[in-house]
Amino acid sequence: MALEEKIKQAIKDSTERKFLESLEISVNLRGVDLSNPKNRINEEIVLPKGRGREIKVALFGSEEMRGRVKDTADFVFGAEDLSKFADDKKAFKKLVNQIDFFLAEANLMATIGKSLGTVLGPRGKIPRPIPPSVDPSNSIVLLKKTVRVRSRDKRTFHVPVGNKNMSEKDVAENIKEVMKRIASKLEKGYGSIDSIYLKTTMGKAVKLEGGELQ
Repeated sequence: MALEEKIKQAIKDSTERKFLESLEISVNLRGVDLSNPKNRINEEIVLPKGRGREIKVALFGSEEMRGRVKDTADFVFGAEDLSKFADDKKAFKKLVNQIDFFLAEANLMATIGKSLGTVLGPRGKIPRPIPPSVDPSNSIVLLKKTVRVRSRDKRTFHVPVGNKNMSEKDVAENIKEVMKRIASKLEKGYGSIDSIYLKTTMGKAVKLEGGELQ
């Protein structure tokens, strides 16, 4: 069965919900020593057809840089906000959970790492540094189409690839891009992948074959 037919089947097999379900793939690795951090997957992948949901991006920067991204960033913070967040880590954690990606003007990175690293680091949300002279608007646009893929030390990990309202063709394109990038990071490529499944948030899993993804 072709990939687009598998996607159609996964959507058909899901019960109608009161919310828009995402589509995600589950990737199971084999023969990879994930106790060695060098072998773990830790990638940010731009989906050709986007996430199918709103992605929140925040920026820490000077007043000048914040002005550049007023039409693209969802949240903007200044240096004066860092001490406030550091003093109330509980509130900052709630905020971080609402935000998918962070950017920061390069000269703020050391302070952010020292004061907020314990919150951002474990969540994989350490900001990307931006030189003061650069307009990060284009980076923000790309991040809004980006998924973070992290295996940590587990052989099974999950990657969002779209939602039920997207066309099967667009979801298929996203899946192929994700799997191409994952395979490129594995020493044996697709030979290190045991199995791949596709499902909606609450639906049944459909097995995908490697040949359908290349």
